Amino acid sequence: MSNERTKPYEEKMEKTLKNLETELQAVRAGRANPHVLDKVTVEYYGSPTPINGVASITVPEARMIQIQPWDKKLIKSIVKAIQKSDIGINPSDDGSVIRLVFPELTEERRKQLVKDVKKLGEQAKVACRNIRRDGNDAFKKLKKKSEVSEDEIADAEEALQKVTDKFIKKVDEAVEKKTKELMTI
Repeated sequence: MSNERTKPYEEKMEKTLKNLETELQAVRAGRANPHVLDKVTVEYYGSPTPINGVASITVPEARMIQIQPWDKKLIKSIVKAIQKSDIGINPSDDGSVIRLVFPELTEERRKQLVKDVKKLGEQAKVACRNIRRDGNDAFKKLKKKSEVSEDEIADAEEALQKVTDKFIKKVDEAVEKKTKELMTI
């Protein structure tokens, strides 16, 4: 019974973890990763469109991303969108293809990125703990309404704590993996 009570909170924690993983993918690690472009949009027929919706994105070398728009008229717009974004790389184009060359990261920059990654991880853990708190509050309200016994509430709280512990561990693992990736030269 406690499992069905914890299910909605487990789903929220899963979304928190997925969100963290998406944010971590966008953190640049010296290697070319097409996910850094995920949040960059370009104006296309009057609506903001992700770059991967108007061009093919490839990684021909370890530190280069190549963007080939399907419509060559979009090159200037894509270049401007990348320059305005927080990627921090100046694109170059030859009239048909846009290239992003990723410089080697300095030790100082790596350490700053690791701090940023740990901060993202901490925010995800806080979100999981807030979800747990919301769940425990909901369980207590059920108890006040006398809809369930105290034992059932205790079981549900214990199950929710186990779910929270599981997700906190997954967050730590995701942060650890990204940290290793950033510190590997």
